[in-house]
Amino acid sequence: MSMSHLYGRREEEEDGVEVESFEVTDWDLANEFNPGRQRHRPTKDQATYGIWADRDSDEDERPSFGGKNSKDYTAPVNFVSAGLRKSAAEEKQQKAEGGSDDSEDEGPSAPPPPPRSTAPKKLQMGTFRGNQPQRFAGGIQSGKGLGTWEKHTRGIGQKLLQKMGYQPGKGLGKNAQGIVNPIEAKLRKGKGAVGAYGNERTKQSLQDFPTVDSEEEEEKEFQKELGQWRKDPAGSVGKKKPKYSYRTVDELKSKGKLAGRTTAVSAGELAQVKVIDMTGREQKVYYSYSQMTNKHSVPDEGPPSLSTQDQKGSGFALPELEHNLQLLIDLTEQDILQSARRLQHEKDVVVSLSHESRALQSRLEAEQGSIQRIEAVLELVGRFPSGEMAPGEEGPSLQECARIFETLQTDYYEEYKTMGLADLAVAVVQPLLKDKLRSWDPLKDSSYCLEDIGQWRAILESRDFHSSAPDSNMDPYHRLLWEVWISVMRPCVTAWQPRNVEPMVDCVELWAPILPPWILDHLMEQLILPRLQREVDTWNPLTDTVPIHSWIHPWLPLLQARLEPLYPPIRSKLSNALQRWHPSDTSARLILLPWKDVFTPGAWEAFMVKNIIPKLALCLEELVINPHQQQMEPFHWVMDWEGMLSPSSLVSLLDKNFFTKWLQVLCSWLSNSPNYEEITKWYLGWKTMFSDALLTQPLIKDKFNEALDIMNRAVSSGMGGYMQPGARENIAYLTQTERRKDFQYEAMQERRDAESVAHRGISSGVPTNFKDLIQAKAEENNIVFMPLVAKRHEGKQLYTFGRIVIYIDRGVVFVQGEKTWVPTSLQSLIDMAK
Repeated sequence: MSMSHLYGRREEEEDGVEVESFEVTDWDLANEFNPGRQRHRPTKDQATYGIWADRDSDEDERPSFGGKNSKDYTAPVNFVSAGLRKSAAEEKQQKAEGGSDDSEDEGPSAPPPPPRSTAPKKLQMGTFRGNQPQRFAGGIQSGKGLGTWEKHTRGIGQKLLQKMGYQPGKGLGKNAQGIVNPIEAKLRKGKGAVGAYGNERTKQSLQDFPTVDSEEEEEKEFQKELGQWRKDPAGSVGKKKPKYSYRTVDELKSKGKLAGRTTAVSAGELAQVKVIDMTGREQKVYYSYSQMTNKHSVPDEGPPSLSTQDQKGSGFALPELEHNLQLLIDLTEQDILQSARRLQHEKDVVVSLSHESRALQSRLEAEQGSIQRIEAVLELVGRFPSGEMAPGEEGPSLQECARIFETLQTDYYEEYKTMGLADLAVAVVQPLLKDKLRSWDPLKDSSYCLEDIGQWRAILESRDFHSSAPDSNMDPYHRLLWEVWISVMRPCVTAWQPRNVEPMVDCVELWAPILPPWILDHLMEQLILPRLQREVDTWNPLTDTVPIHSWIHPWLPLLQARLEPLYPPIRSKLSNALQRWHPSDTSARLILLPWKDVFTPGAWEAFMVKNIIPKLALCLEELVINPHQQQMEPFHWVMDWEGMLSPSSLVSLLDKNFFTKWLQVLCSWLSNSPNYEEITKWYLGWKTMFSDALLTQPLIKDKFNEALDIMNRAVSSGMGGYMQPGARENIAYLTQTERRKDFQYEAMQERRDAESVAHRGISSGVPTNFKDLIQAKAEENNIVFMPLVAKRHEGKQLYTFGRIVIYIDRGVVFVQGEKTWVPTSLQSLIDMAK
């Protein structure tokens, strides 16, 4: 909605200038309070001229809703003046009055505007007079005083333009591409039509629309259009001299290559082919494909017109001769092209043959080199001993054969691998090595021939080959040892006495580094271990003077877990020998002590509980505790087994069979007028019989504390009648001293545990998951914790924890039971593993 519609509008003439009135009328109030009312449609003049359109006489009255105002067709018609051709006298008069006219436009004596009754309401264009500026309605001059009417308003139009980026003095548009000044008109020189006097563009037009008019292009266009009005456009063409095109042989060859060389027909057949061309305006007949392909070969030669054909027909026309000439030309071209192709083919054949010749020559040289290398290899191989040698003739020695094989590997490696010369060593070296080892006794001279076989290992053994059993595809070195060395060791082990252990152990340890793993396993499992088993079966611990550990334990580094089948029969025989054993016999401890670290903890504890602890319990039961005359030998017999028994088993043994009688003797002594100094010495004497490790056990500590409590109660209650002076203070001091020692020892032990835990945490790190925690606990308790290869349960990895099979699922340990998997705690798992 325009501002004039909001506030109303009134035009007044003041000094020839139209002024808008902005008072509020009744129509404005009705428009504001009833915006939805029906409005009138603007007339054509209002849509075209805006505020300069014709209005009713009453400027405050709005158009009614009735019919439209009828136009007055009797009024004179006003035209826009475009300028007229003036006479010479008028032009002179105009030049004479030019200065006064210009001053009239700018001076204060400008003519008054036409009265309002006669001035048109729409935009009027003044008469263009020479270079005078154009005038608009109301006397507004172009470019001067434009927009001065805003001084009577609030300047809303200028503000809106400035908000949208308009800058005064520049054109409208995003890039200020609009014109600044109004359109200028240029006076034509004469009375001719438009364009009769040349270019009529003004300076403003050239500045706003910079285009260049090319007269030469217009002239060419004109001449081209003029030529279309000729009656005989082919007349001039027919009179031109014919142009001929000449082609060299190179051009013909290049065009022949591009034209396509895949045709297989001969030139004679091409000459007999009739081709009808209907691609142009007229039907044409060609007598060969070359004519059709070369129909545009002559440049600037258009199709002959009817007049040209008539002239040729009337003058000199020999179509047969032309046809024959054209045919000869085509045949000649085909011959030239075929000759060029044949020549190119021959050149290609020469190049191909030269390449092939060079390849064959290089191959021949390579073959000759290979023949020479093979002859050299055959010469080296011929030096090996063969079955055709004379009986008295001596072949090369083992060292010479080794040097020959080294030469083959270093100088003729490709032939050595390709021809499989390594297999030749079995046939060549085996007889020599067998003759050398025929008189060898491994138990007497275990290092005999060790260097020779080690040398052959470096020559023959392949690092990429891994064999696990004797078969036909064995490595040559493995086959050599299997057929020569094992054949010597087998009878030696069979005749060997297992109790003479040092020579055989030394021999195996010396040869183990150069033996393949599977041959070493065969020697251990198939030859030595069965011999040990037979010897264990014949061993009697009661009659044999040689301890069994002296000839079994040396095999632990070599056999390791392979000796497990020997342990059950050894424990069984030792158990039978201990049935009539008494603790006073210390030989049993000497026999069993080497086996403590060999047997598993569980097997060792079970053996002790079954065979040793019952004997020690009987010995403690027979012990008589007499403060006045004490026999300590039985107690010493029991305490000698402290390192052999587990702490828990020894503490339980002392609790059941010693401390009960010991406390009873103490109570009876305190009830019969005792000498407290003697009781204190007796108490401290018995305590010194226990080691520090036993005194730290909670049960042992409680028993000694109980003895102190009994003595304190006896001193406090006066039990036993007469009491020595200072006895109570001595007992109290003894109690306090013992308690302080216990407290200090506990504090020291806690400090050591904390330091060990801190050191272990620094070295191994804090466990990040439950598996790491189990591994840390296993290391603390010396328990083997490792995964089982290719063993899973419901997708979970199985582990061995000691001798127990477990798996971990979401922070819970499951132990394999009889029928199912049972969850258990970590401490229970450690107890079961122990």
